[in-house]
Formats: sequence, C-alpha cells, structure tokens
Amino acid sequence: MSGTIRLMSWNIHGGIGPDRRFDLDRIAALIARHRPDIVALQEIDTRGRDVDCLAPLRGLRAGYFAEARTIVAPDGHYGHALFSRWETSGVELHDLSVRRREPRFAISARIATDDGPINVVSVHLGLAIGERMSQVRTLARLGARGRDEPTLMLGDFNDWASFGQARRRLAGVFGWRSRLRTFPAHRPLLRLDRLYCNDGLAVLACFSDPEAADASDHLPVIADVRLTESRKATSSRNRDTTPLIVPP
Repeated sequence: MSGTIRLMSWNIHGGIGPDRRFDLDRIAALIARHRPDIVALQEIDTRGRDVDCLAPLRGLRAGYFAEARTIVAPDGHYGHALFSRWETSGVELHDLSVRRREPRFAISARIATDDGPINVVSVHLGLAIGERMSQVRTLARLGARGRDEPTLMLGDFNDWASFGQARRRLAGVFGWRSRLRTFPAHRPLLRLDRLYCNDGLAVLACFSDPEAADASDHLPVIADVRLTESRKATSSRNRDTTPLIVPP
C-alpha cells in the first residue's frame, strides 16, 4: 500500500532457537518474509563466535544501521540495533544503565521516509522493576521531545507486571500501543515486546508471526503505519538532510 511503513521489533534471543541452535539464517529469513522498512532487534550476540556470524542480518532491506553495544567482551559483543531502508540521521545513544544491573541504552534516530521524517526510539529495558522505573522516566522524556512530530518507540520493555509502569508512564506520551502477547513464544502470555506511536502516525494493522517461535523465545511485533495527513504536509516542508551518524 502506497505510503505504508512496515515496522518490526523482535528479541532474537542471541540467534538461538528452542532447539538450542545458533541460526541467524532462519532469523533473517523470517524478517525478510515480512519485508519491514524499519527493524529493531534485541539480544544480538557475537560473543564466542566468528566475526562474520552476523552476515545473514546484512542481507536485510537495510541501507542504514545503528547499534547499541551494551556489553563488549574480548570475544565479541552483545546489544540491540536499529535497521532502516531509508536514510537515518541524528543517531544518539541514551544511557539507561542502573548501578549493579546489566548496562542498557536506548537508540534514537530520525528516519527520512518517503512521506517525511519520523523519530524512532529503539529500546531493551531491564528485568528489575526499580530499574525499569528509572529507565521509563528517561524514555518518557525522549518521547515527549518528539511530541510535535511523528514519533514511535519499539523494543522489548520487559514490562510484565499487571501494574506495568512502562505502559502507564508512556501512555501519557503516546496515544497508541500494541497489545500482543509475545513471550514465551510457543505459548505467549506476556506483552513484553511493544510498539508505541504518537498521533503523527496512524496504525493500519498490528500482528505477530507464530512461526517465529521456531527461531527465538520471543515473538515479533509487526505493524503497518502511515503518517497522518497533517504530519505529511508539515514534514514535506521540513526535510532533514543531516548526514548519518553511526555510533562506534
């Protein structure tokens, strides 16, 4: 559909499926089948593997790439990444780390879609409730920063409790969120993986793919969105031509 942007967020569990086999080819094949324009992947892990182990992901429809290496070890790295088929600029890493917990970062970027730029924030939040409370405060500020432009946030929020502080806090910033159960993949009960959009984006469809359970312990969140007409008009007058900045 003309003007439609397909989004995808997926925690790929280090590329290891329920058969305990590392296989990024099946990860890449499932992603390619849905032909997303923007993809956020969590738990990308090269530790203990050949430097070329990520080669299957390079075949995605992504000319632009930004990553957050939250753990860097002598034998590889671990983190999450944002892929886009459109020019990406203004990439920033936002430190969400909480003392004595696993390091966490959010990736923010501006993506120049065919209909105009959108702000995107990719996340993978912590496991502890207190940790997430701190992280969500930062995310709410990032979301509010793009309140006057089309803005979306996607990733693994690890927000499983019934009172869901991420859900409640971000509801005041974003008008729409996905409600798909994504974990555990073979019998999903928890809505850990989510997509949030403000009113600059209209959500046309939101779904998952149960076949992803053969490749990871999470199911992906996939959505089709478009810029609302008022935001298209504004965006066309304010094209961003800042060059791509990819963090080291």
